[in-house]
Amino acid sequence: MEFQSDMEPIISQPGLVTSQTVTVTQGPLWSSGMCDCCEDCGICCCALWCFPCMQCNTVSEFGECMCLPLLDPMMMGYIGCSGVCPPITMAMRSSVRERYKIQGSICDDCVRSCCCYSCTWCQMAREIKRRGQWSTVTTAHTTILSNTPMIPQSQGYTPLMEY
Repeated sequence: MEFQSDMEPIISQPGLVTSQTVTVTQGPLWSSGMCDCCEDCGICCCALWCFPCMQCNTVSEFGECMCLPLLDPMMMGYIGCSGVCPPITMAMRSSVRERYKIQGSICDDCVRSCCCYSCTWCQMAREIKRRGQWSTVTTAHTTILSNTPMIPQSQGYTPLMEY
């Protein structure tokens, strides 16, 4: 910082524009609510009759290891809430939110995963089913241009050097 003769700091330099534009965009909400089981009865019935199968299918459709949800009971006590949030469910929910740019926070994911474990999984399954697996694979190719012909001259090919 520079000081003038009367000891006031110079905040900006002449001719320098100090403006900044910040654009904040909010992503979409979940396409269904936590308790909207009637929106996809197939998912809810699967969760009702074989919850681990529904979890494994959901994770598999998302592109993760299908056995991943089976770790939750080991980490939080098999009976249910032992005071620990289900880490796999919480990670899966935040991963779904990040992939589909859904509004929310890790704190919200933690609370919902602890309070209504099965409804959280049903909501994630509906979301993944509706939006699909939106993964983008990008490949890059490098092309090196040189003046050296790639085909030997002995085959009767003469490259045009007029370009």
